[in-house]
Amino acid sequence: MSRKWAIRGILLYILFGLVMYAYLFVWADSTIPENLSGSVADPSTFMTERELVLSEEYSNIRYFLSFLSTPYEWLFYLIILVTGASKLFENWAQKISRFHAIQSVIYVFYLSVVSFIAIFPFQYISHRFSIKYGISNETFQSWMKDEMIDFWIGYISMIIIVAAIYWVMKKSPKRWWFYAWLLFVPYATFFVFIQPIVIDPLYNDFTSLQDKELEKDILAMAEEANIPAEHVYQVNMSDKTNAMNAYVNGIGSSSRIVLWDTTLEKLSKDEILVIMAHEMAHYVKKHLYIGVAGYLVAALFGLWLLSKLLTRISHKYKDTLKITNWNQLSSLPLLLALLSLMLFFSSPVSNVIARYQEKSADLYALELTQDKEAAVSTFQKLTQAGLSQVNPPTLVKWFFYTHPTMLERLMMVDEFETSDQP
Repeated sequence: MSRKWAIRGILLYILFGLVMYAYLFVWADSTIPENLSGSVADPSTFMTERELVLSEEYSNIRYFLSFLSTPYEWLFYLIILVTGASKLFENWAQKISRFHAIQSVIYVFYLSVVSFIAIFPFQYISHRFSIKYGISNETFQSWMKDEMIDFWIGYISMIIIVAAIYWVMKKSPKRWWFYAWLLFVPYATFFVFIQPIVIDPLYNDFTSLQDKELEKDILAMAEEANIPAEHVYQVNMSDKTNAMNAYVNGIGSSSRIVLWDTTLEKLSKDEILVIMAHEMAHYVKKHLYIGVAGYLVAALFGLWLLSKLLTRISHKYKDTLKITNWNQLSSLPLLLALLSLMLFFSSPVSNVIARYQEKSADLYALELTQDKEAAVSTFQKLTQAGLSQVNPPTLVKWFFYTHPTMLERLMMVDEFETSDQP
């Protein structure tokens, strides 16, 4: 039975891959409506013929890999379970120590290493394509350094989460999901607080913004928006990517305004101010707090649903999946697979909410700067730098777009009436 499950999983994955390939490369239409031809949203008006071709190629490849990666994760967890590898990792951990915390450290290490090796091909292929199409210029050594940082941060975080969840599973088998959520609330809040000051600097070097005149203008906008920031930071990203970005993150005293050096190099002062006004809008409109609160509410429901699915599936398919018990470490791949499934199929809903917030931030930036021309040129340059599709296929938008499409953003700017317009 276990072998049949593995074979069926592989066949379903291959079938899914063929369907997604046909959808992206044959059926999907990413052209803009005819009535928008020649408008500010028409990519042929601001991208070269070669950029248009590369944009279609790179976008289709990138999203094809994205669609394949998540089901591949599910297939990986299925194989780990049905082959008995998860049970083996649990046995090894139990032989080394009788303490639950130590067993969690050992088990999670085995699973993390195997997972890293299994998923590495996807990560590497994505990296190579980003280099081929000129999005990334990161060396293999630098890329591997970031991958290893990801691994260890993920490993340490997973140890804390797994040890806590499986401890409350054993202490309260019926209400573990609620107690796990209570533990998750301070953990998630603390993580948001420390990310800009502890985690982000592990990947890149942050320095004060060199352009003091620009910093003065940005801080003036921040003061108007009541953002408690005394400095603007720039981060060296040009060694890794040609894409552009800027952001405001952190809570309270950890708040940081950050610009990538690629943004500073490729955009004018007015364009940078449009981007910063957009990012500040998220702070002004409390999007971070709303997002965290919404995430915590969703996590409560998600953990409840996860508890029902985990116990039911682990009991029904205990022998096939080779699980000792639903609250033992050997069930972790099943828990992770179910969590991944829930996140994937709920992403269209969360993305709708995210796109609404991003649209409101765009409007705020336009109202604050009253500079339509700079907003249009900013979005056009972002499209060029990222080789993005102006009008992506529907499924791509549903599952991956946390921002409005560039078609929607450019048309919104074009239709916006500034205060000096009649």
